[in-house]
Amino acid sequence: MDAPLYNARILRLAAAIPLADRLERPQATVEKVSPICGSRVTVDLDLDTSGRVARFGQAVRACALGQASAAILGAGVLGASAAELRAAHRALGDYLRHAADLPVSVAARFPELEVFAPARPHRARHASILLAFDAAASAAEAAGRQAA
Repeated sequence: MDAPLYNARILRLAAAIPLADRLERPQATVEKVSPICGSRVTVDLDLDTSGRVARFGQAVRACALGQASAAILGAGVLGASAAELRAAHRALGDYLRHAADLPVSVAARFPELEVFAPARPHRARHASILLAFDAAASAAEAAGRQAA
């Protein structure tokens, strides 16, 4: 029997998004919108001198899956580099589309990503799940370019 798409873990994560306040004067702000469902995530962040996320804030207007993804991101984003965030975004996409295993480095930083296994056959839901990770990676990349 397949696991339900909206299970108790997803709903619990969606109800408690860490770092859900926008930042004042961030180094970078990126907003991403899913054209499929209209989910919207806005990410503000600052990088430290070694290029790792030092401050992070997000505003999330998404379904429970998108909110759960933002919660997982918020729990592990501090200390991540732009490269790590982009790798996590790509790995999550592969995990959803191809039932690929999550790389150990991604699973270590974001251990709850496997909660999205029931969403694999629901391709229309993937965009919302990926949105927060794409926004965070894009913001970290923009902040890195600004600092260079």
